[in-house]
Amino acid sequence: MISDRAGGESKIQLISRRMFVISAAKTVVILGIVGRLISLQINESNKYKTLSDKNRFREWKFAPPRGIIKDYFGNEIASNKQVYQLHVIPENTENINSLFFRLKTILNLSDKDIFRLKRKIASQKPWDPVIVSDNLTWSEFSRINLFLHELQGVEPTISVARVYHQESFSHVIGYVSQISKKDLQNKEYLRNMNVVGMRVGKTGLENKLDPEMVGSIGYKRYEVNAFGKRIKEISISQGESGKTFKTTLDLELQKLSTKLLKDKTGSVCVMDIYKGDIVIMASSPTFDPNKFVHGISQKDWKQLTQHRGKPLVNKAMSGLYPPGSTIKTLVTISALENDVVNPKMVQQCKGHIELYGEKFHCWKKKGHGFVDMKEAIKQSCDVYFYEVARRLGVDRLSETAKKFGLGKKVLEGFLEEKQGVVPNTKWKKTNIGQNWYLGETLHSGIGQGYWQTTPLQLCLVMAQIANGGYQIKPKIILRDKSFEGLEEFIRNEETSGENLNAIEGFIGKLKYKTLFKNQENINFVKEALFKATNEPRGTSYRSRLTKKGFIFAGKTGTSQIRKFTALQRELEIKNVDLPYEQRDHALFVAFAPYHDPRYAISVVIEHGGSGSSSAAPIAKQVIKKLLERHSLREVQQIKGESA
Repeated sequence: MISDRAGGESKIQLISRRMFVISAAKTVVILGIVGRLISLQINESNKYKTLSDKNRFREWKFAPPRGIIKDYFGNEIASNKQVYQLHVIPENTENINSLFFRLKTILNLSDKDIFRLKRKIASQKPWDPVIVSDNLTWSEFSRINLFLHELQGVEPTISVARVYHQESFSHVIGYVSQISKKDLQNKEYLRNMNVVGMRVGKTGLENKLDPEMVGSIGYKRYEVNAFGKRIKEISISQGESGKTFKTTLDLELQKLSTKLLKDKTGSVCVMDIYKGDIVIMASSPTFDPNKFVHGISQKDWKQLTQHRGKPLVNKAMSGLYPPGSTIKTLVTISALENDVVNPKMVQQCKGHIELYGEKFHCWKKKGHGFVDMKEAIKQSCDVYFYEVARRLGVDRLSETAKKFGLGKKVLEGFLEEKQGVVPNTKWKKTNIGQNWYLGETLHSGIGQGYWQTTPLQLCLVMAQIANGGYQIKPKIILRDKSFEGLEEFIRNEETSGENLNAIEGFIGKLKYKTLFKNQENINFVKEALFKATNEPRGTSYRSRLTKKGFIFAGKTGTSQIRKFTALQRELEIKNVDLPYEQRDHALFVAFAPYHDPRYAISVVIEHGGSGSSSAAPIAKQVIKKLLERHSLREVQQIKGESA
């Protein structure tokens, strides 16, 4: 009896312990569940409400209008226009193949177009829209709306697209096109902005200003059902349009320059010599940038890439040319600044000189006779500058050329701009692996040999000579006023003696610096350029303007692209008698007006022959129109300052 009782008590205790453990476990589980419910219902309610809303609501991004680009007078040169588009949302259509078959008959879609659209659909989410066409005609848009009840998942929409008003600005403004993988790799700001139908700048100002031009993305929010189909629009955020920019360019002068360059390959650049405002940057031949907005056709692309004149190249900042005789201005300044020669030095020109058995010819077969430095610039005597270059040396010439802006980019942010080549002994050793020869120095003295310059660089050099030898920072967007004020100061102060320190102090505050040791050397060159244009036997005498206030001073240049044979020299073969590709490039640089300088100009005509016959006549017409419009530009400046 005792053992049975003891065994019973033992079993009861065992059962009690087990019940306690089970009860404790139940309590822990219940407390865990209650705690989790409290956490879900209170602490994490916002999180799960957001997740629920994401299943219930969806957002679609859309690109806002790009910013507008205007000329100096407020004329729109790149803006936006209304376009009709057709979007397809794959998840809203039962049979995508049937839909495309129907659209093919309505819009005349090709099999290639349909294949491209299907590939696009396969690479994205089913609720993201696909653009079937982003530039429907009104007739096509009307037909789509007529059959809309039969087309599941189709959404005809009205949107905006880029439009360019003048082909004359095609190079400097550039163009926009669809975002590419390369754009997403190189432009971090686009990675969260890649939306259907968005266009980005590819070249020119469109590319340079793209971060500020694209604006901020807009959103459309829809309520969707369990299958993701849109039920109704909940809200819309329009985003923010891109920033509008005003340039320093003049529409009328740009159109005139393009007209004068018609059927030619070349460029015209004009710059304010004090503020650095680029007034004209024309390149020829042009192209229609509107063709890139909605995707250029293979036919149009082939025509552009195979055209002899290379229309897609901005000749003003991407074209590289030997400067020819226009470099003689810098040779003169460098020689005078380094006290290598006296400006009164006289040299006899017999049509050529000999050095170690090699002949170096002047452009004038019979020579210029005895000439001093001013006369040598006026008549562009090669023999004279052979001798000056020989005494100067290429390294000192290179130093002066770089100081005035050659060998480096003029503007910031233009991917297509080239920096050119300013040769010297170190450059040749580094890039070619050879020593420099004296004969190459002679060629450099007349702008031949290894020199490579852009028309924009040549314009900058002339601008800094015209303003008296002060460095300027060219600009094309009207938002930088840090360099204004130099003109008024120079006009009101003498540039010698006791005032020189005051001028240098003022220039230092404006981040300007002088490019000369003795300003008389700059003035000497300006006087010589006046003679070259306004006195008989001057190389640009036939293109002079005689009206008071319109007189300008300039220097012609001819860039040889091949070496003349002795037979060709003997027969006096002219450029017009040669095949187009073998003709020399024609150059002309100038500043105007002479007595009160304000603008510098460079004109380059590829295979144009001589600067005096091809480039200078164009510059003459541009300068005339430029000075006629100067007062309008001054009035506009006053309006801008008071606005």
